[in-house]
Amino acid sequence: MSDGGRERRETGRAVLQLPVEYDRLNPLLSDYTHNISRGGTFIRTHRPLEVGTALSFRIQAPELGELSLNGVVRWVVDADDAEQDRPAGMGIAFLYDSAAQQYEVELRLDRLMVDALGPEAYEKLMGRPAPIDL
Repeated sequence: MSDGGRERRETGRAVLQLPVEYDRLNPLLSDYTHNISRGGTFIRTHRPLEVGTALSFRIQAPELGELSLNGVVRWVVDADDAEQDRPAGMGIAFLYDSAAQQYEVELRLDRLMVDALGPEAYEKLMGRPAPIDL
């Protein structure tokens, strides 16, 4: 496993378990996020894709509806290396087609985190004021 995902985080992460669907060589897989930020997510799975794999996936949350995203696997925790506070899965960095798409996704993720955590916890986690115009 590469621990690079831990040291290089540029934004805070909210621990949220949300349903995720993605394709893996034809079959549709359903797993759950372990955490999420403006820059990426960690998907809990015992069937991680290889580092460098590009994927399209959908996250479901009542606050978001369905959010379709593209990403790339940046790091993996194999089942043999997993621990209680570090589950098996894969760290995904979001990829965007445009600055406008990135802005829209980040706005929706901010809304999700504020709704799930509350404004005070959001501010502590993200190190900035909670957006008030959500």
